[in-house]
Amino acid sequence: MSTQNLPKEVKQTLAIIPELSGSYQYFDQDGEIIYVGKAKNLKKRVYSYFNKNHDSPKLRVMVPQIAKIQFIVTDSEVEALILESHLIKKHKPKYNVLLKDDKKFPYFVITEEEYPRIIVARKTNKNKIKGKYFGPYTDSRAMYATLDLIKKLFPLKQCKTPKFKDRPCLYYNIGRCMAPCQRKVSTDEYKDILKNVELFLTGKQKELIGALKKEMEKYAQAQEFEKAARYRDSWMDVQKTMEHQKVVFENTNINQDIISLYYEGNLFVVSLLQIRQGRLIDKKDFQFSNANLSAENEVLTTFLKEYYTMASESEIPATIVLPKILETQEIELYTKWLESQAQKKIKITDSPTKRNIELLNLAQKNAKFYFEKVKLEKLSEIQRDYNDIGAYIQEKLELTKFPYIVECFDISHIQGTNTVASMVTFENGMPKKSRYRKFKVRSTESKPDDFKSLQEVVERRYFGKLSEKLPFPDLIIIDGGKGQLSSVMEVFEEKGVYPDIVSLAKRLEEVFKPKESQPVIFPINSPALYFFQRIRDEAHRFAITYHRNLRGKKATESILDDIKGLSKTNKEILMNQLKDIKRISLASYEELCKHIPKRTAKVVYNFFNPNVQII
Repeated sequence: MSTQNLPKEVKQTLAIIPELSGSYQYFDQDGEIIYVGKAKNLKKRVYSYFNKNHDSPKLRVMVPQIAKIQFIVTDSEVEALILESHLIKKHKPKYNVLLKDDKKFPYFVITEEEYPRIIVARKTNKNKIKGKYFGPYTDSRAMYATLDLIKKLFPLKQCKTPKFKDRPCLYYNIGRCMAPCQRKVSTDEYKDILKNVELFLTGKQKELIGALKKEMEKYAQAQEFEKAARYRDSWMDVQKTMEHQKVVFENTNINQDIISLYYEGNLFVVSLLQIRQGRLIDKKDFQFSNANLSAENEVLTTFLKEYYTMASESEIPATIVLPKILETQEIELYTKWLESQAQKKIKITDSPTKRNIELLNLAQKNAKFYFEKVKLEKLSEIQRDYNDIGAYIQEKLELTKFPYIVECFDISHIQGTNTVASMVTFENGMPKKSRYRKFKVRSTESKPDDFKSLQEVVERRYFGKLSEKLPFPDLIIIDGGKGQLSSVMEVFEEKGVYPDIVSLAKRLEEVFKPKESQPVIFPINSPALYFFQRIRDEAHRFAITYHRNLRGKKATESILDDIKGLSKTNKEILMNQLKDIKRISLASYEELCKHIPKRTAKVVYNFFNPNVQII
């Protein structure tokens, strides 16, 4: 976008914006804040939005909406980050909030009342309940099970208003409430119970057990045996809860969050493991539904800001372990920011210690499982709503008919050998595997050429024997950009056939149409774009599988040939012991050490795990 065409107010701000650190805010024509950012150099950062063609679909949509810019200068980049997180938390700009359904995540709330209750609430700006928030919790079922346990352990007030004027309600009779509405509990004793609830919610079971035992002994010595028995029961129940939590560290003073991410295309998920007092107490999974981000480090820093802005001071642990993605300067910046959030010393580390690697691998495994769940949900959504999705695709791409049958092509030639192609078919939004086809490309045996390969495969599919066996699709998708699409169109034009056909460029997820230089951009989180990505990824998977089957064991060994420092003897040992490349790539460092020397095991492990390297 040229600065010549900008609104007058934007131009005026650009003329005076300084080369200092600070936060900037973008407003639309209605005066709403649509984006908040921070920068070490405000002028350089803000100018970058208007002086180049953007790769990001988000920026292509957002930048033309900017009608006004404001900025606040700070003394340091850390202060800019603190200010940015505060403004995002306050205004919730639509181009900042990326965590899926952020406002729908449930929290525990200890209410602000004379005798507080514990309830479940959503952290929205409208009608926000006053109180202390704990969360967010991504598994609602587990959250309500925890709430039942809390109500059993701690007899807090259950009702917002008393049910009776002169007597307690049923909750008091069954031991689930101490009837503060009838003044049957002192304010000091009630405060002690609240402190224990907070210890439980922040994972401090060790301190909680000590506090419960102390109260039990106090009431036993005072011969208040009914109260002592209640604390005894709570003490025993907390101990049982701890028995079910996995012991990670023998040292019970260790409190950590372990964060890992996994993504395919533009769909990102983050898994967070909570370790409190040496025990793994919880796992939280988050989905980015609007991840207009170009790299893992952007996803990770965005997650850190959003998640820990929502967390209370007591919920931020002393140590946060990350995969080796961020630069040292970024780690230092976010450490200082978190220390300001938590009001205590914080350590963010990506140090590849043996224990960190084990925990990151566990978090990564959980992230992959959650990703598969999200993918299944999206597929179900496509299956359920394909009439709407297909109609939207037809309108957006100006297709001649509804895309009921869609075919997609992909070319594979790993390391320049044995070029193959795949064709997958989706019918009514779902895979139709009986119509999948694979091709061994003949025309490019000496030198790989994607354009010629696609031309050959398209000719064989639509003008060879297959044309008599399979119906002609409503839409053809080519994996690639404008070049691949143009080469395929040459085949159809030569035959005088003009089907509905597009290509999907993976780098920016752009959809190209024949004879048009500008791509069609689908909303980044739309089911329609996910459908295109899904069929493209399925074609790629099918092509790779066929390619590996053709190359067999030789294909597997050639990947190991790329590992510098892995001798032929050790390569043969790994193949004999672990059988295939998948098992070798997933093997832990300790497992590799069982078969090959430690130094070589380190080289192999680091090759397959670039983000959690062993030094």
